[in-house]
Amino acid sequence: MVDTNKGADAPGAAGASTASTSGGIEPLSAGPRRYALGLLLVIYILNFLDRQVVNILAEPIKLDLGLADWQLGALTGLAFALFYTVLGLPIARLAERADRVKIISVAVGVWSACTLACGLAGNFIQLLLARVGVGVGEAGCTPPAHSLISDYTPAEKRASAIAFYSMGIPLGSLAGMALGGIIADSFGWRAAFFIAGAPGILLALAAWFTLPEPRRTAKAVEGHKHPSVSDAIEELARKPAFLWMSLAAAIKAMVAYGHIAFYGSFYLRNHAEGLQGLADGFNSLFGTQLGAIGFTGLILGLLIGTFGAMGTFAGGQLADRFIARDARNYAYIPGAAALLLFPPFVLAMMAGSTLLSIAALAVVTFLSSVWYGPVFACAQSLVKPRTRATASAVILFVINLIGLGLGPLAAGIVSDMFAADHGVAEGLRYSLITIGGVGLLALPCFYLASRTLRDDIEA
Repeated sequence: MVDTNKGADAPGAAGASTASTSGGIEPLSAGPRRYALGLLLVIYILNFLDRQVVNILAEPIKLDLGLADWQLGALTGLAFALFYTVLGLPIARLAERADRVKIISVAVGVWSACTLACGLAGNFIQLLLARVGVGVGEAGCTPPAHSLISDYTPAEKRASAIAFYSMGIPLGSLAGMALGGIIADSFGWRAAFFIAGAPGILLALAAWFTLPEPRRTAKAVEGHKHPSVSDAIEELARKPAFLWMSLAAAIKAMVAYGHIAFYGSFYLRNHAEGLQGLADGFNSLFGTQLGAIGFTGLILGLLIGTFGAMGTFAGGQLADRFIARDARNYAYIPGAAALLLFPPFVLAMMAGSTLLSIAALAVVTFLSSVWYGPVFACAQSLVKPRTRATASAVILFVINLIGLGLGPLAAGIVSDMFAADHGVAEGLRYSLITIGGVGLLALPCFYLASRTLRDDIEA
């Protein structure tokens, strides 16, 4: 668990003192804070499990329902992202004044029910609508969660706390890929959706009855003024660093979502023989009976979960350590990681050896996860406490509309285009490299953000 007790103040880095976070709200003591952060992490793990499980199920769904790659891209990205992004801002506005714990609890219940519905879909339209429902529910998770974490945690440890919560992204992807693949191998892709959605009902109840909401105390709400939508947007628009950080994050997310949506398909199409050999060795060693899909899901899940969590944690730790020296490190740290990851990614896509490809992808996964803590903590530090949920929703709106909405769909479209001349296996390889090259556009955005970061935070 993240240690949020120690650390010196970070002048100009978080815009809040250690003693108080916002509106008279004091940080939680160590025990309740650990529990609250832990429960929010588990909720976010389920969030990404239910969001990403469809990725490892893409090939059996494609064969069963007769879908094209662009339809897979729509299911894994656009269908989810449209409603997720549209509803994110009004839910965040509600979270600025309402009970954030209740919002999160209802959201968990809604997206879990819609994940169960995915397993009942009989055609593309039904599955599309169920995925839309998942997006509707998950829109109510992160903006109020970021706002709660900022209230729970001393300002100088905020990047680490948000990075800890953000570990739900790789860990949820691990669970979705690994469990989804194993369950699909044994019981079919529909069963994977049923098992992924079921735990959410219990988590929704646990959050409702046990998660702290600091605003419930009279001291916390006394004199608290809620900004209008126009005031909140105007505050964000006055911070150029916020705009550039949001755009950089959107580019990073577009590449990440576009890649993750098709990693399973890439390895099954381009490394089928190597994967089967590895699966046979794994089965002999552990006495299992994993097929190609189950083994691919397990390997990708462990890779994304382990190295993604390590990268996310490292990004938060680096930010908390170096932001006190220079707030521009909010941009420098993820910018450096973005620059370093492209060469090993090309190696992962072009390597003939399955093991070499997976090893290179592990490096890529670590580096591509570094940005979560610095970027989201930066967004919380650039605004007043009363606007934090809105800031989180705005940056998520940009990230998911561009990243999640366009990433998988663009990867699928480009794959279909290349497939016409090179076949489906090579077409997907060239598509993923092309989308990876787009990630380099994040570098000038991080640089432009760094130019005004210190002034924007002090303002």
